[in-house]
Amino acid sequence: MSASKLIETVNNELSLDLPANITLVQLKEQLAAHINHLINHDFQKLVYYLYRIDVSEQKMKALLQSPHQNAGELIAQLIIDRQLEKQKTKEQFRKKENNFDEEEKW
Repeated sequence: MSASKLIETVNNELSLDLPANITLVQLKEQLAAHINHLINHDFQKLVYYLYRIDVSEQKMKALLQSPHQNAGELIAQLIIDRQLEKQKTKEQFRKKENNFDEEEKW
């Protein structure tokens, strides 16, 4: 997945307006800042977003056990990883779809 596609997806999923021309490092930084804001001011919205994006609760709990790391950065990385994983799965299914003959397709 290209960086601009990832940014577009994150913008859509989290109702953000991040510029399409930022780097992945900048995406993670800005996403972490937004998540830290949600942790402090609108935790229910953060929970809703994480549920909607389908971030693994087990992974999140495991990562958040470390008290010396920034929770926003950890959650931002989980969101980015999940979006990349979902895109990879979509691409795999598209490839499988294209491998069928026209007669075999429904």
